[in-house]
Formats: sequence, structure tokens, C-alpha cells
Amino acid sequence: MKQDNLCILVIGQGGREHALVWKLGASPRVSKVYAAPGNPGMEGLAKCVPIPANDLHQLACFALENHVDLAVIGPEAPLALGASDEFMRLGIPVFGPTKAAASIETSKVWAKQFMTRHRIPTADYRIFRDPEAAKRYVRAHGGPVVVKADGLAAGKGVVVAHTLDEGEQAVDIVANLTAGREIIVEDCLFGREASFLVITDGISAIPLVSAKDHKRAKDGDRGPNTGGMGAVVPAPGFDFSLQTQIMDDIIMPVIRGLSSEGHRYVGVLYAGLMLTSQGPMVLEFNARFGDPETQAILPMMESDLVDALEAAVEGTCSSITLDWRDGACVCVVAASCGYPEQPRLGKEIFIDEEQAEKDGVLIFHAGTRLDGERLVTAGGRVLNAVSVGSSMEEAASRAYRGLSHVSFEGMWVRHDIGRPGACRIQERRA
Repeated sequence: MKQDNLCILVIGQGGREHALVWKLGASPRVSKVYAAPGNPGMEGLAKCVPIPANDLHQLACFALENHVDLAVIGPEAPLALGASDEFMRLGIPVFGPTKAAASIETSKVWAKQFMTRHRIPTADYRIFRDPEAAKRYVRAHGGPVVVKADGLAAGKGVVVAHTLDEGEQAVDIVANLTAGREIIVEDCLFGREASFLVITDGISAIPLVSAKDHKRAKDGDRGPNTGGMGAVVPAPGFDFSLQTQIMDDIIMPVIRGLSSEGHRYVGVLYAGLMLTSQGPMVLEFNARFGDPETQAILPMMESDLVDALEAAVEGTCSSITLDWRDGACVCVVAASCGYPEQPRLGKEIFIDEEQAEKDGVLIFHAGTRLDGERLVTAGGRVLNAVSVGSSMEEAASRAYRGLSHVSFEGMWVRHDIGRPGACRIQERRA
């Protein structure tokens, strides 16, 4: 695939995919970008095609008919369905792990057992199929604990319980999500959270700049978990020594472990970490680019993303290094009223894109659609305001200033992303 005039298909429709389209489309090696299904913000950067991200047959047929050189899978759902397997079966180069390899995200039970088999540092845990047995364990263990639903839950299948009552309630909440599947009860970890992503060909790995995602809905990392209310790059306190330790103790053992079990992993491996006093420990793994971390990572990347994705597909990651900008990047999510429980949709959105651009702010669409000529809300997380600065404070100030050029009824944001005091006690949340 070492050629120019590449045709790339990005699968997905959120803020992460908008950022990927923006970055890939800027490559001098790319002549055409398709987005399926895409969103209104991608128009002008890509040709949006109305194929759902989960319609694997239509996606593969479209890629064949339009001579796509590389398919890039954004969300976890098509990976869980086997999108990469289908593309590979048809001989279409694809960036994203197979269905089996993606189990490291799609099954929390499988992931925990995998970490045990390969001695990956993580919290102690127990697995239950009977909610009443899980409650008895919570009562015997005492708080705090973390209760997790197996399978995908859009970032909401995790409950941190401080007391015994909260623990029992958490089991009931998670049991409703799991629909008869297993429940995990874990020890609660304390420290600083960080997101660390690598691009891998299943043999070696290219580290990306560190990030911190803010999952909680309210300022000071309070309130319920969400899909992510903002992200900062780099993660506070993250240095090269820590990166080396994580690569040696977590990332490479995972890649080798997957390979030894017959799952060569090609794509992004995302480690959600707690930096504890005993060292980095894994909270969760994701099998794709993070959202909203990607929106803050890619503006910091000076290298051509296409080169790295190509290396992963071709098995040449060991020959690639990435260059990064100095400074920091902040992404702030503008959410719908009622999110994360019951977001109110269909509200008209107003964006002064010209002024946002003058202020050095990128606006990535996350949950938008067109209703005739009106741009309206179509999800809980609606827009991302992203800005780079020489410092975290400058980047945050610009991102929040950018939000003044965006409005819709019921719009709300966290006000502390990238600012001092954004994180209270860093307790384990995933």
C-alpha cells in the first residue's frame, strides 16, 4: 500500500471520527476520504455515505466498489461485530483488530482473565453470574468497590461504590445492564488516571502522546460516568520514564500475550490506567481510538497519521516514530440537557465557525444531524471544542472561548477541563 493518492474510508459518525477525517484528509498522500455514515461536520472534509457503521456487508461492498485503499474503524461496535474480519476476508486493508482480538474491550470478563494469565497489573477482582452472590461478596469485602458490567455499555457500565449500600445498588444497576451476563466486582484503586494509546502491528508498537479523559459529568470529577466530558494532552505528571515503564510492563506483554493466544492485534490498543503508589495498573483496555482523547491527541501530532496506520497494517511499526508539538491540547465536550441519562435531542445548533477558527479553535461534531437545512442535536455529546496552547492553561482558555461561538438549547459543559482542581481524589472509575 506504499503509494500516494490514497482513498480512505473512516467508519463512524462521532467526534473521534471527525478528528480522524480531519487529520487523514490533511495528509499529502490522501486524495479521497469517505466517512460512513459521517456527520454534518465532516462535509467538506470527506464524502459522507449513508451506511450505518454496523452494516458490515454494505460497508465492505462500498469499499470494494470504490477502490478503498484503507478502512479505518472508529467505534467499538463494528469491531465487536467483526468488521475487520469481513474487510480482511475480502482483501481490503483495514486498521482495527479482529473480533477475537477486540475481546480485550468487548468482554471485561475476558480482559480481566487475560490480564491474570499474562500477569498484567490490575485490581483484584471476582466474577459473578448471580447478583445476590455479588451482593454477599460486597458486604463481606466492604467499600469502596467497583462494579462492572460485562460487554459494551458506552462508558456507563461501571459504578464506583463507596459504601455497602452503594455497592448493593451498583450490583442491581449493573445486573440490569448485563441481562444475565457476568458481573465483576473489583477493588478500588487510587492514584492519578491516564489514557495511554499505541498503534500496533501485533509485534511492535508506536506510542502516542499521553492523555487524560474526564469521565464524570460534574466539575471536580463528580457525578455519574459519561462517555467523556473532555480530555487533556499530555496527562499531568506523565513523563518518558513512566511511558517506558508502561510499555515494558503493560503494552508489550499484552501484545505478546494476544499473539501467543492466536490473536495478532492490528490497530490502536488503549490502556486506561491508574497511576498508583505501587505503579501503573490497568483499569480497562479499549480496542480503538479513545473518544474524546483522540480529539486532543491528533492536533498535537506533527507526523502524517497515514504513515503510522499503514505501518500497522503492513507490519512495519518498528520503522516508525512520531513527532509531536510542544505545549498542550484541551478538548471540552458540549452536551445535551439530560445527558447522560436522557439527553434531549432535536435542538437547533448555532455555530460561528469563522470566529472559532480565528480564535484557533477546532469544532468537532459528535452528535449532530441535519433536519432540512437546520443543524440539530442528535446525541448526548454534541460538539467538541479543541485548542492547542503553549501551556495547559492557555489551551483550556482558548477551548472555552471557542465554546462562546457555539449554542443550542440546554447546552452544558464541565467548566474545569484543563484547569487546576479538575480532579478531586483520583479514584478508580473503570
